[in-house]
Amino acid sequence: MSAPVDAQPLRIDRRGRVLLLTFNRPGALNAFNDDLYDAVCSALQEAGDDPEIAVVVLTGAGRAFTAGQDLGELGKPSRHPKGERHGFEPFIETIEAFPKPLVAAVNGLAVGIGLTMLPHCDLVLVANGARLRAPFVSLGVTAEAGSTHLLPAAIGWQRTAHLLYTAAWLDADEAVEAGLAWRAVAPDQLLDAALALADQIAKMPIASLVGTKRLLLEARLGAVRAARDRESVTFAELVRGPANREAIAAFRERREPDFESLDEN
Repeated sequence: MSAPVDAQPLRIDRRGRVLLLTFNRPGALNAFNDDLYDAVCSALQEAGDDPEIAVVVLTGAGRAFTAGQDLGELGKPSRHPKGERHGFEPFIETIEAFPKPLVAAVNGLAVGIGLTMLPHCDLVLVANGARLRAPFVSLGVTAEAGSTHLLPAAIGWQRTAHLLYTAAWLDADEAVEAGLAWRAVAPDQLLDAALALADQIAKMPIASLVGTKRLLLEARLGAVRAARDRESVTFAELVRGPANREAIAAFRERREPDFESLDEN
């Protein structure tokens, strides 16, 4: 028996030449586990190959866009056969090279991948009241998703340094002012505004949209992939290290991490 629609990690709604993808784990603030990564990856790949889809819109169910990686899933054994690729890597490879216009409607909390996927989107609308954060250093790891290239290009070196080094929160107005989002919109108008924008784009010839997106990507894709390769090396050096273990323990114990007492030498 198939799972009920509401149990699926991703809702998929086709609206003419626009595809709406809704992250659908509201009880977990739409945190990404392998199932959600794989579902979004598959939907994007199908949309990229579909000659009748012009634009994809990403949003979240409930009060979050996504709270990032599901930390509760860390350390659990993989359910997938050895050698199969699942989760973050295939997802980010797909979104960074997605061949058609991609619109994000950030309806609430956007943490970790919820923030770092945004520079891979062509247009970002954010709800007033949404909050965004790149928490990687505070988790004892480092940045991801090519963000060490994309964020300085989008918002400047010093804003990026402050965002990454301090794990500071951004509100909707700050995200727009920094250049991480295009417009801030009232929460009850966000999805309508995103779909109206997508409809406007979808009226254009798909071949021209694809050609234009290809030209935009060709100007940066090599640099993004090189940044992601560097990030992966440093991430692998830090993950499961003392600071990362302390951060995960603090998360599970619902306390503040204590990094100052760690011997990281």
